[in-house]
Order: sequence, then structure tokens, then C-alpha cells
Amino acid sequence: MTENVHQQAYNISNEKRAQQKQQKPIMIWLTGLSGSGKSTIANQLDVCLNEKGYHTFCLDGDNIRKGINNNLGFSEEDRNENLRRVAEIGKLMLDAGLICIGAFISPMKKDRELVKQIIGEDDFFEIFVDTPLNTCEERDVKGLYAKARSGEIKNFTGIDAPYEVPKEPNLVIKTEELTVQEAVLTIVKIIENRIKR
Repeated sequence: MTENVHQQAYNISNEKRAQQKQQKPIMIWLTGLSGSGKSTIANQLDVCLNEKGYHTFCLDGDNIRKGINNNLGFSEEDRNENLRRVAEIGKLMLDAGLICIGAFISPMKKDRELVKQIIGEDDFFEIFVDTPLNTCEERDVKGLYAKARSGEIKNFTGIDAPYEVPKEPNLVIKTEELTVQEAVLTIVKIIENRIKR
């Protein structure tokens, strides 16, 4: 199917696009259980970096599933494809010179490794948002854990589907120990040397 598809060469290089924005593109990937605080931290990180003059974009699991991935369910195959597409979108954003922030449960190690492979290891910064299951359930702002416990939702991560804790993430954020603002400042302090030109 792809034998008649040929890569188009662009006149403007990825390096030139990044130079124009005076930053080094990177994918900041937040992984953790539903309700762990990934999206909240990602959004505030986006705001913080934007206020510092960086060119950013935030990709969120729910938003992606309402748009480009609205034809995917939650089977293992669909979850794999969801993250593969997200990685390809993220790669395009890095090619455009942007700092991309992704907030995705991404429960399986193999899927996170695929994302890292597509993005490129040097441009991938993995953050494990470490929040205990009981705390995530207490928050349950979307009511998803209650539905999973009652059987309304099947294959829900942390209830009847596994979450493989990252063994060597670039950073661990424990939301029971840090406020959102403290978490964001911690991330910025660590990544700013990597994104400055």
C-alpha cells in the first residue's frame, strides 16, 4: 500500500524552524492513571512555558479522541493505534519547531517505548505522574472510576486493565507531595536547559 508513497523533501529544515522560534523542540510526555493530574499539570506547564516566550502545544488524550482518533475504541489494538497516531502528530509538531506536551495514560511500557521510538529518544522527556489509585478514585472528577467499578466501563486502567509503572522515567512527580504550581516549576527547572537555544 505504501510502495507508491514517497517522502516529500521540504525546503525549510526542521533546524531552521526551531532556530526561528529560538528553542529546541522536545516532547514532554506525562503518563499516569486517570485522575492523577496529568492534564492539569500539562495545561499549567503549557501556560508557564508560553509566558516565558516558548512556542508550545498541548496534546490531551480526551481531546485527541474527540477529533482525529474518534474512530478508535479502548481495545488493546485501538489503544496502541491511538498512541501511535499521537506520536506521529507529536513528531510533526517537533518538526515544526514546537515544544509539545502530551498527557496520556499510556499504561503499557511497549506503547511508551513506541512513542519514544517515533519521536526519537533524545527529544522525548517522560514524566510519571505518580498518584495512588485511591487518590485518583477520590478525585474522580469525570466519574469514570465509579462507572468502572459498577461495570459500566470495561478495560479501565487501574481497575480491570493494567498500568505498567515506568521503570526509568526522566522525572517522577508525586502529586500528593507537590501542588500543581510546584510540579510545573519542578519540570521547568529540569527541562529549561534542554529547550533553550
